[in-house]
Amino acid sequence: MKRIGFIGTGTMGSAVALAAAKAAPDTLFLLANRTTAKAEALKRSIPNAEVMSNAEIARRAEWIILGVKPQMMAAMLKELAPILNGRTDRFVLISMAAGLTIETIREMAGGNWPVIRMMPNTPVAVGAGVITYCSSGVTDAETDAFEALLSGAGLVDPLPEYLIDAASAVAGCGPAYVDLLIEALADGAVACGLPRSKALLYAAQMTEGAAKAARLTGAHPGALKDAVCSPAGSTIQGVRALEKGGLRSAAIEAVIAAYERNLELKEGK
Repeated sequence: MKRIGFIGTGTMGSAVALAAAKAAPDTLFLLANRTTAKAEALKRSIPNAEVMSNAEIARRAEWIILGVKPQMMAAMLKELAPILNGRTDRFVLISMAAGLTIETIREMAGGNWPVIRMMPNTPVAVGAGVITYCSSGVTDAETDAFEALLSGAGLVDPLPEYLIDAASAVAGCGPAYVDLLIEALADGAVACGLPRSKALLYAAQMTEGAAKAARLTGAHPGALKDAVCSPAGSTIQGVRALEKGGLRSAAIEAVIAAYERNLELKEGK
């Protein structure tokens, strides 16, 4: 039975683990977290799972998925480096840490190990996420297996490593931006008299539908927007208000700000 270890079972680590468990029911999942209760809670949702220490996962797992925060990665891998160096079998390190390059992960782990660097977003938990990734020292068979393992999480897309930080700034951070928009649209509907539960339901469903239309039709978002805006209609007046409020500029600046923070993390700031 293949053994996949998760070191770090917070929000993102748990979401990825649950998606992987659905695609690989015959895999043994090894779980570790600084707060053991989180790993125990995740275990209850995965049939083939064991909770253990970071060190034990470093000894046993064929794939070691690193779900700790970038600022904690160096100290954690320093402790595991002697264990990894003592292994004679093949293993792959899979990092989810923003801003940390493949080369940085190798330096921290003390060896020229095969590494996959992936950046998932929170909607992987509901099968509608985005996972961008790059790799080094990984075989084609391992890449295929990685994509198959996470296929149920949503879009799994390879990128050159120099584009990973930019992709993370929109796909990784983007759910927070969209959640803010959904909340704001619902607030507006409540101000117009709609009950809160209905306002949130309609705003969320509308957002999902608009996104699906853009993805499946391949049409430019501007063309889709124009199709809704009848002359002298209500929609174009709403679009005018959004433009006046700087929605487009604010969204651009949000992505750039997140990207710049990713670069700071790469520098250890």
